[in-house]
Amino acid sequence: MQAKSNNTTTLDQFKDKHYGKPGNLKRDELDEGYENFKIGAMIHSARLEKGMTQEQLAKKTGTTKSYISKIENNVKEARFSTLQKIVELGLGGELELSIKF
Repeated sequence: MQAKSNNTTTLDQFKDKHYGKPGNLKRDELDEGYENFKIGAMIHSARLEKGMTQEQLAKKTGTTKSYISKIENNVKEARFSTLQKIVELGLGGELELSIKF
């Protein structure tokens, strides 16, 4: 019996094929958009874990419900200082920043 060939494509292979390698403008835009999406999804998830509404989070951080919604839904990018307020003041967490090469 012959082993079947593995036609599985990794996410990086898919992005390389359809968007080019990292450093390519199209690829970099895709990756940046994904990072912003992840930030919004993490805020949304953490807010729900804390049992908070967008309105409650906005009040604790000095922003608006609309702004929180836009971040969570990847409509607007959060400035670093605002992200820090959301995580630390609003959610009681700690924002960590790292640089990888």
